[in-house]
Amino acid sequence: MDDIAVNGRNADPCTSYDCLWPMVGDGHVYIPYVIADHYSSREVEIIQRGLDSFSSVSCIRFFPRTDERDYISIESRSGCYSYVGRQGYGQIVSLARNGCLYHNIVQHELLHALGFNHEQTRSDRDDHIQVIWENIIDDKKHNFNKINTLNQGTPYDYNSVMQYERYAFSKNGLATMVPIPDNSVELGKASQMSRNDMTRLFKLYKCKHIVATDV
Repeated sequence: MDDIAVNGRNADPCTSYDCLWPMVGDGHVYIPYVIADHYSSREVEIIQRGLDSFSSVSCIRFFPRTDERDYISIESRSGCYSYVGRQGYGQIVSLARNGCLYHNIVQHELLHALGFNHEQTRSDRDDHIQVIWENIIDDKKHNFNKINTLNQGTPYDYNSVMQYERYAFSKNGLATMVPIPDNSVELGKASQMSRNDMTRLFKLYKCKHIVATDV
């Protein structure tokens, strides 16, 4: 399954119609969440670690929901996916128990919920990635469409947690993306947010404190 739930980006143009979660007077962005009760205690620990990792690198603060209107609902549905940015009311972040409960995937889906899209859809993608369209499953090609992203003044990052791996959505076992000019560069191998991921988050939400490095 695609990992972006369609409702209607690197930071998404949805920011122009207010998909960001609001900052409050203390300079932090508080995002309520609920975790479905079908996860084991160990699975909850993995999810919680992903949620907590944002507070060490940005002004984002995930906290357990009480009665807030807008929140993320973390559930084990079919695959790993999220909407891009704040949608209003309870929005699903799916982290399936079978295959999605890894630190990098939790961070990836939470970055979607914060307003970020995939690295390979960046507006400057063609300077850094060659998309091999003929190798992509036909109904998955939209995952490689460029978007008019807000790149926050940061370079293309092959090591971004938002970068898909080289064979993503391949229909024939051949690469769907090749880095250029050096085609030996690894893609989609990040185990956690990169420094650029943190910087973009910091800039998009206008955080006021220094970004840490341990996530």
